[in-house]
Amino acid sequence: MAKRDAVFPPGRQALYERHRYSAAIRSGDLLFVSGQVGSRDDGSPEPDFAKQVELAFHRLDTVLKAAGCSFDDVVDVTTFHTDPQAQFETVMAIRDKAIGAPPYPNWTAVGVTWLAGYDFEIKVIARIPQAA
Repeated sequence: MAKRDAVFPPGRQALYERHRYSAAIRSGDLLFVSGQVGSRDDGSPEPDFAKQVELAFHRLDTVLKAAGCSFDDVVDVTTFHTDPQAQFETVMAIRDKAIGAPPYPNWTAVGVTWLAGYDFEIKVIARIPQAA
């Protein structure tokens, strides 16, 4: 089996090493992005929920860009929420800015009880664009 083809955004390597995971893995023409959270630069959770969600989408964007992708290449999204009913409108407003117009990617939202101090997490699968 070939070694994993890991992708890391600039400047966050120490956090990934500390928690022992890759930001994303390339496999063929697919990119599997690990769950991204709204962390501050030191890795701590952003306490303001809307800002936490915005940061999670920003972190996701930097991982996608590191692999030569954008939100247009995302085909599948999974989000995790500690209070889905209360958080839904905030998440959707931020999501609409990041994802844009139809056609939308697949989306699965999951309510959870624990996200290591966070209230929102997003992971995606993207198709890596062919080089021109």
